[in-house]
Amino acid sequence: MPLLANSSISQDAYQAESEKIREQFERSHDGQAAIRERSNLTDSFISELWNQFSSDSPDRMCIAALGGYGRRALFPCSDVDVLFLHDSALSAEVEKRVIPQISQALWDLHLRVSPTTRSLAECGKLHRDNLEFNISLLDCRYICGDARLFEQLRSQVIPKMVGREALELQQRLIDLTSARHNKYGHTIFHLEPNIKDSPGGLRDYQVAGWLSLISQLEKTGVWPDPKGLLPEAFRAECSAALDFLSAVRCFLHYRQGRDLNQLTYELQSEAAAAGIGLADGAPVPAAVWMRTYFRHVRSIYRLTVLFDEVPPSRSGLYRLFENRKSRLSNADFSVVEGRVFLRQLSSVQDPSVLLGLFEFVGRHGLKLTSETERCVEASLPKLRHWAQDSPEVWSYFRRILVSPHAGAALRAMHRLGVLVLLFPEFQAVDSLVIRDYYHRYTVDEHSLVAIENIHALRTPDSELERRFRDILDGLERPDLLFLALLLHDVGKGMPDDDHVTGSLQASASALERLRLEPVDREMVVFLIANHLRMSSTTMRQDIFDPKVVAEFTECVGTTERLKMLTLLTYTDIKSVNPEALTPWKAELLWQFYAAAFNHLSRNVDDQRLTQSVSNSERIKEVVAAAGEPDAKHITSFLEGFPKRYLLTHPSEEIVAHCRMYDRLKRKDDEPQIDILRRDGYFELVLLTLDCPGLFSHVVGTLSSWGMNILKAEAFSNKAGVVLDTIRFSDRFRTLELNPPEIDRLKRKLAEAVSGEIDVVELMETKFKPGLQSPKVTVEPSVQIDNNCSQHSTLIEIIAQDRPGLLSAIAAALVSHKLDVITALVFSRVAPGGDVEAVDFLWVRRSLTSDTAAIGADEAESISEVLSAILGGTVSIEEIASRTAAGAPPTDTEVAVRFEAADEDGRAVLLVEAPDRPGMLLTITRELFQHGTQIARSLVRTADGRAYNRFELSEFSGQPLSTERREQIRAAVVAVLAFGGESPR
Repeated sequence: MPLLANSSISQDAYQAESEKIREQFERSHDGQAAIRERSNLTDSFISELWNQFSSDSPDRMCIAALGGYGRRALFPCSDVDVLFLHDSALSAEVEKRVIPQISQALWDLHLRVSPTTRSLAECGKLHRDNLEFNISLLDCRYICGDARLFEQLRSQVIPKMVGREALELQQRLIDLTSARHNKYGHTIFHLEPNIKDSPGGLRDYQVAGWLSLISQLEKTGVWPDPKGLLPEAFRAECSAALDFLSAVRCFLHYRQGRDLNQLTYELQSEAAAAGIGLADGAPVPAAVWMRTYFRHVRSIYRLTVLFDEVPPSRSGLYRLFENRKSRLSNADFSVVEGRVFLRQLSSVQDPSVLLGLFEFVGRHGLKLTSETERCVEASLPKLRHWAQDSPEVWSYFRRILVSPHAGAALRAMHRLGVLVLLFPEFQAVDSLVIRDYYHRYTVDEHSLVAIENIHALRTPDSELERRFRDILDGLERPDLLFLALLLHDVGKGMPDDDHVTGSLQASASALERLRLEPVDREMVVFLIANHLRMSSTTMRQDIFDPKVVAEFTECVGTTERLKMLTLLTYTDIKSVNPEALTPWKAELLWQFYAAAFNHLSRNVDDQRLTQSVSNSERIKEVVAAAGEPDAKHITSFLEGFPKRYLLTHPSEEIVAHCRMYDRLKRKDDEPQIDILRRDGYFELVLLTLDCPGLFSHVVGTLSSWGMNILKAEAFSNKAGVVLDTIRFSDRFRTLELNPPEIDRLKRKLAEAVSGEIDVVELMETKFKPGLQSPKVTVEPSVQIDNNCSQHSTLIEIIAQDRPGLLSAIAAALVSHKLDVITALVFSRVAPGGDVEAVDFLWVRRSLTSDTAAIGADEAESISEVLSAILGGTVSIEEIASRTAAGAPPTDTEVAVRFEAADEDGRAVLLVEAPDRPGMLLTITRELFQHGTQIARSLVRTADGRAYNRFELSEFSGQPLSTERREQIRAAVVAVLAFGGESPR
């Protein structure tokens, strides 16, 4: 039996004892027991070596275990950190014989010994170039030698050192941890994780313990009970996680024979088959076993909130930036050093405050303190009860989705159980692993990364990303895209072979609970159902083949769907792993989007519905929603509409439009008008017989009421019936604050459609003050295409958006005897931050025109007039005068302006107009309705004219902004121009 060099200790004896420990682990898979037994075994051999070599040593010296060995957590292939502690200068005997012989004997046992020799004085210093030594002292443990010397180290030297250097120790620990987390992308969800160093790994557990130990030693100078280092709320879960990870690390070391801690796919399969870390030790599929792993490391990762209690070690500039965030504090939340505290701990029991907290995090990119997280968890039962019945869940959640740091907010919600509470369907993919070399993240993390990647387009890094950013800026409802991304892969956690089918089934219940509008629900369902279609077509077919493009657009149907599907495809690929979306793939996706967009834009008018579509699946859905015995009634209404109409409106809306069509026929062709209040805007639905200038009359009336048109669509069927749907915002909150005004607006629209009022005169009066030349930053563009359709001419317009723009465009078309038969109108944010209007108008000769074709000369004339409107060189009065066959505009008699200089911080409004009874009441009522406080006024009359001076502020006392002043000025002009009756 071989002996160690210069020692009576048998190497075979050590190997035999080590093998017993391994065999015991193979039977029980108890990692904690294995590492304790290995520590005890090593202790006994070191003690024997000490007794053998140091019996005649004159020096006061002892041997202590450090680091993991000091914690009695000596893994099979870990380093054995040993401290040779002495009181004074070592004798040559000890320095040259005792320490080297003990170290050599341990190396002969094939232990990875890291011996360190230090005096008590050296242990009391902070070693900034070797901070690991100071940290390792926190786990020191006596093995053999002078026990009083070790007690002096533990009870006096270390507490004093920690008390003196506590803040720097903690700050350096956090800095090192942050650098380590950054290396792993600040996420626990790696498919081949390092169980020691990855976020949520064993090292994070140790760091949390060290931070708590340093804090308590600094406060009391007394070593605390190791079992009480972690907050009580974390102990049970973290203890279970530590047991699991200890078993896994022992398994990795024994399998590989080295200190390798990466959990590769092959080792995952072996660990799962052996039931490593599981309570019953039964074998499970690797994907199931990895879900257990991720749930355990998530528990440990939550310990990082303890870092909040340590002031950050940062530069003055960084602290200044963090302190600026403190200004974000409001009535509910206080921000300190980038962390959110609750002003009232019980406030999150109110679900609106709780969800507002995550919106606050998403808007500003902040973190929650550990105390805030505990309060959130305590509030979950009340949130669960509220979410079951409240119609406001979607209203709160959509604001979180669209916030710039939505990923951080959603991760916090997921970590604390809020996300799964609101969406139980998401539980199916919680920590779910897709076991292939292509995916880097778990399914739930993939969905959150996908949402983050879309938000990252707001600050593009390349020209290609700027193109996709432009698509994002053009979306009407990005919240629906984010919701689809959250739910698009939940089917991967369900038993269906086709995960898309599972995702659709799961999302159906989620969308039902959120109570989305039917049209919004259809958009989310479409995106989930087709989220693989675009990538599959791009990678497997010739995207430059017109037939491929036509087939794809046939499925997509609308440009809005195309935009959302393109962005979903972009981020779905990019979020698989950082290298998945190569520049070549991104360029290919962009080229396919551009081809599909052009095809949809230029062929929308040619694809018309006929009686032959009565057996189509889509028609059957509409018929079923209507409860009709057959499809004839529906198809007679739909015949002649563009096919796009079927794709852009849910079945319930189509049925409602058909009912309006029935009423139109019963009431002698009386225009059918409905105004619906949507989420953040109003929607006008108009169904009437076609007539010259109809579209112009409608948008002109809305503009004269001060409404800002967001989007417009116009359809016509074979029977000559026109269906206009127009979304508009109520800039002055007229309809919101005065609901009866909705009925009056309907009457005005009916009068405009039937010709009872002159919309041209209405527009002229509305814009009487003249058009202020805007600082046009969006280069206007007008394109006229006579070849895109067999039935109409396409006019494409891009310009800087402004109130009344669509009215001016429509008036110009009327002046050329052109009718708008189909329209796609929307606004988007241009790269410079300005809002630009994008209008696609399909026009044809009006019913009173002698010819149908638009010649080249007339097209040029139309283009010149539209370009002049867009550039601000032609006013609405000039357009109106042309439309009114030369009727001269009347001279303005009303002057309203704000003085350049304020009076004691109040805006000064000057109003000059012909005097008449009740005029002062009219003006003051208008100012009140617009939320202004009249601090002082001066009124006088002379020669039949009234001169009024008002000093104004907000109700709150705040000064009026430039934008508010312009709104108020326009409103006063309008109300006076209408003879005392507000045009709203």
